[in-house]
Amino acid sequence: MDIRDLTVAELSALLAEGKLSSTEITKAYLSAIEKEDGFIRSYITVTAEKALSDAAAADERRSRGTPLSPLDGIPFALKDNFCTKGIKTTCASRMLENFVPPYTATAVKKLEQAGCVLLGKLNMDEFAMGSSTETSYFFKTKNPVDPERVPGGSSGGSAAAVAARLAPFALGTDTGGSIRQPAAFCGIVGMKPTYGRVSRFGVVAFASSLDQVGPMTRTVYDNALILSVIAGHDPMDASSLPHPVPDYAASAKDGILDGMRVGLPEELLGPGISPAIREAVLKAADVLREKGAVVEKCSLPRVKYALPAYYIISSAEAASNLGRYDGIRFGYAAQDVESISELYTKSRSEGFGWEVKRRILLGTFALSSGYYDAYYKRAQQVRTLIMQDYDNAFERFDCLLTPVAPVTAWKFGEMSKDPLEMYAADICTVSVNVAGLCGLSVPCGTDENGLPIGAQFIAKPLCEETLYRAGAALYGR
Repeated sequence: MDIRDLTVAELSALLAEGKLSSTEITKAYLSAIEKEDGFIRSYITVTAEKALSDAAAADERRSRGTPLSPLDGIPFALKDNFCTKGIKTTCASRMLENFVPPYTATAVKKLEQAGCVLLGKLNMDEFAMGSSTETSYFFKTKNPVDPERVPGGSSGGSAAAVAARLAPFALGTDTGGSIRQPAAFCGIVGMKPTYGRVSRFGVVAFASSLDQVGPMTRTVYDNALILSVIAGHDPMDASSLPHPVPDYAASAKDGILDGMRVGLPEELLGPGISPAIREAVLKAADVLREKGAVVEKCSLPRVKYALPAYYIISSAEAASNLGRYDGIRFGYAAQDVESISELYTKSRSEGFGWEVKRRILLGTFALSSGYYDAYYKRAQQVRTLIMQDYDNAFERFDCLLTPVAPVTAWKFGEMSKDPLEMYAADICTVSVNVAGLCGLSVPCGTDENGLPIGAQFIAKPLCEETLYRAGAALYGR
C-alpha cells in the first residue's frame, strides 16, 4: 500500500481503524516532498518540524480515544497567501519575502482545530495575479502531467502538489478561476464556493469583492469533506454569510441525478473553445443524461462582457488593496534612498513584479477622476446585468455545465508574452466570481496530447450541494 495513493476519506478510515498513524502518513509525504519537489517545485516553505510534532500530537489523541475530528492527523498544504502565525507568508512576492504573520487565517485555523497537519506553503502567481504560476517571484511550478507545461494559476502550486501526490489536499483562493483552472489543468477537483461561504479573514487580499477560499482534492467526496470543515460564519469577516453549513459529503455520492435540470450555455461552448474541450463537455452532458439529468441548451447573452468587467473591477480593487505595501507600513523597503517619495517609488518598483504592476496601473487608471464613471462604474453595472442573466438561467436549471477553460495547459512562455491572450483564457470562469456564484471543476477527459480537461458546474449561491451531486455523478465519488 502506497500511502500517497490514498484519498483523504481512505486515510481517515485507516486512522480510525488504527491501521495507520498520522506520523506514518506525514513522514511519507515529507519524504516525497524532499525527493520529488525539487523537480515539481510546488512548495515555497516546508514546515517539516511542525508537521511531525502535530502528527505526534494527533496520534496521542487517538491513542486516548479523543480525536478532534475524522480528519485529525491528516496532512494538508496551503497556498502561500494564507496567513500562518509564525510561518512565512510571501504571496510569492519579493514584497513579502520575509513577512511572518502574527495570526492565522480563519480557514486554516478551522483545519488546525480539526487536527489537520500542515506540511507547508505552496507556490502561486504573485499576489494571486496570473493564470500560470509564472509570475511567482521565486520560481515556476511544473505541471505533474507534463512538466513542460504550466500547472495553471494562480493556485498552481496547490494543484500541482495535490496532483503529484505531495499533499492529500490543499487550500487555494479563487478570484477569477484560480482554483478551478489549475484544478482542470492538473486533473484534480477544485471548488470555488459561494462568495462569503468561507471566511477570507487572514487571506491576503487581491480583489475583495471577488476573492474566495476553496479546497483542492483528488476526489469530489474529499472536496466535500474539506468544505464542510472550512465553511461557516466568521465574525472577523464582514462578508461572511451567517447560514448553517450542510453535510456536503452526503451530497457527493455517485449515482442517479433524479431529474436534475442542467443547462448548457451556448456562449461558453462556441468559437474560441477548443474542439477537444467542447467534445469532452458534451460527452459529460451525455453521462449526466444517463444518470437521470435533464440537459438542455440555454443562453447567457451578456456573459461575454464578464471578462472586461472582471479585469476592471479586480484591477481597481487590487490597486486599492496593494496600496499598503509601500516600504513603510508593510513590505519590502528599498535601500539608499534620499526622500520619502523615492522610498515609496523604489520600494514598489523593486518589490512588485511586472504583472502586479500592470494591474495596479490599470486599476488606478479605472478609479481616477474623469475615468471612474466610464470604466469602474460601468463595469459594476455590467456586473448587475450578468447576475440577472444567471438569475434567469437558474429559474429553469439547477446548475449549468461549461468548460473550465477554452484550452488545456500551455507550455511555459506561450502566453506570457501576450497578457491579453492569457486574460482571454479566463472567459469560462470569471463570470462565476463576478456574480458571486459557486463553481466546481472536475476532470472530464483528456485532449489529443493527453492533457486533462475540466468540466465546470455552476450553481446559484449556497447551492454547493448541487455541484457535489452533479460532480460525483460525472466523476465518481
